Amino acid sequence: MGIPGLIRGYKAPSAVAGRRLVAPDSDGNVQQAASSTDAIFGVSDLGADAGQTCDVIHSGIADVEFGGAVNPGDPVTADADGKAVTAAPASGVNARVGGTAILGAVAGDIRPVLLNPTQIQGE
Repeated sequence: MGIPGLIRGYKAPSAVAGRRLVAPDSDGNVQQAASSTDAIFGVSDLGADAGQTCDVIHSGIADVEFGGAVNPGDPVTADADGKAVTAAPASGVNARVGGTAILGAVAGDIRPVLLNPTQIQGE
């Protein structure tokens, strides 16, 4: 179970699923992260319908849905659905990281992630 720290509400112009990595949009609202290059800044708590408020966990340990196999200690980023996958930079492209997987996971698992937004330098 997660142990959230700072939680803040943001307007969600489009639907955001619960337990997904999220990023700010250009207007300061929240959107579901959709790639490893999105500026991940937290995890949606329960999610939100379009036009509603979405609570975002910014620090601590948050439960996140995984989109692929991840080992304990791996840095995680977002797949196209905002699910956590192992972060790895591409040639010339930095990977944005939402945090570190505490436990191993496979697609569909909900596991804790230690939140620590950062990035991995591309080669």
